[in-house]
Amino acid sequence: MGLLGILLGLAVLVGLSFRSWTVLVLAPLAAMVAALFAGDPLLAHWTQTFMGAAAGFVAQFFPLFLLGAIFGKLMDDSGSVNTIAQFMTDKLGAERAILAVVLAGAIVTYGGVSLFVALFVIVPMAQGLFRAANIPNRLTPGAVALGTMTFTMSAMPGTPAVQNAIPMPFFGTTPFAAPGLGLIASGIMFGFGMWWLLRAERKARLAGEGYGEGGSTVEAVCENPAVRERATSSSAFDPAELKRGHHSPEQPGILVAALPLVAVVLVNLTMSMLVIPRLDTSFLAEPQWGGISIASVSGIWSVIVALIVAILVLVALNRKRLSELRASVDAGANASVLPIISVASLVGFGAVVASLPAFAAVADWVLSIDGGPLVSLAVSTNVLAALTGSASGGMTIALEALGPVYLAIAEQQGIDPALLHRIAVIGAGTLDSLPHNGAVITLLAVCGSTHSKSYIDIVMCCVVSALLALVAVIALGGMFGSF
Repeated sequence: MGLLGILLGLAVLVGLSFRSWTVLVLAPLAAMVAALFAGDPLLAHWTQTFMGAAAGFVAQFFPLFLLGAIFGKLMDDSGSVNTIAQFMTDKLGAERAILAVVLAGAIVTYGGVSLFVALFVIVPMAQGLFRAANIPNRLTPGAVALGTMTFTMSAMPGTPAVQNAIPMPFFGTTPFAAPGLGLIASGIMFGFGMWWLLRAERKARLAGEGYGEGGSTVEAVCENPAVRERATSSSAFDPAELKRGHHSPEQPGILVAALPLVAVVLVNLTMSMLVIPRLDTSFLAEPQWGGISIASVSGIWSVIVALIVAILVLVALNRKRLSELRASVDAGANASVLPIISVASLVGFGAVVASLPAFAAVADWVLSIDGGPLVSLAVSTNVLAALTGSASGGMTIALEALGPVYLAIAEQQGIDPALLHRIAVIGAGTLDSLPHNGAVITLLAVCGSTHSKSYIDIVMCCVVSALLALVAVIALGGMFGSF
């Protein structure tokens, strides 16, 4: 009965999320269904297990959601994201339109701009470029997704994406975990995705297919509650806040626009490799600070400092363009709240499930998968990200339940935790892009396209490319370890 309850709880969570029910209601409801079938006390699970895990996630990661959303909003309102997108368009031109779109999305997201801020700027630019080059609009979602939702989210060393931060407290790693493997994975995702999109472009030209119909529907998407609900469970920015604040009518030059992104990467690297390792952090072992080691917080501290410095640089360089700074900051801060509560609710559901007696059978099955801990970790993050439609939610559920077990196995077998980190992040960023994923639904809506027209390109660029990269990382990591 306990296992049946877990399956029914998942069915409630997945089934009703398709109908745009809020995860804030679905997650505790699904958790109570699972607990009911196990015969466990419902209220105790809700107030102690569910809320304890959800609150723990908020306590760990809210600074990243908050700072990331504020940074993204300020980059948008200052006109910096538009400048970078326009720069790529001007330099590469219509003859390399797909490459321009992919690189523009990759640059801004790797620099710390929230996914949905990037989408709402890159999509109109991409459609203008595709229209001029007579490339079908149905390819726009795939090109934008490749640049914003793949290697810069899960594979590039040092990416400030929340997904890359989640494994750090579990494995004591930094944002630059397994940099060599991350670069290889990035190359595979980028290379395969570009091959697919350029192939699709050639086929369209041979068939005489032009741009066709479709235009950006940014305003409609921002005001669509169904899209908003799905979006906030898969990203760190509430799209309802995109049109608040004040957008500067004047855009900065490319150097001013790019400097805050460079600051994120350089400060993150400096903090991770040079500053924090040299600090005296023995005080963290005291009960006042939770009795923890620096390894459990160093990665998060690095990203926090990087985003703070980048925000200060951005404001200093764009003070005149940010004429309503408080309004922009308020909008960014507000944009972080619903996403983190949504993901925290998914984490609470996972904590309840993991505490049930029947979950021991599930854990045994996962850990017994042929191929060892690297394969089973990849499978567990993949499956949970697919079920929840959220890379961050699925990965946190998997690591909350099995992270300590994987870490213990790694210590026994001499596996570098950095390898576990990179596999977990790439694994969570594969099957999360199923049709019900909030980012996928939002992207299609913004592009004015549909699943039937464009989803195959998203599958090839986001799912297949990431699976190929994941297989390569597991194989190389198994043979050579982390590097």
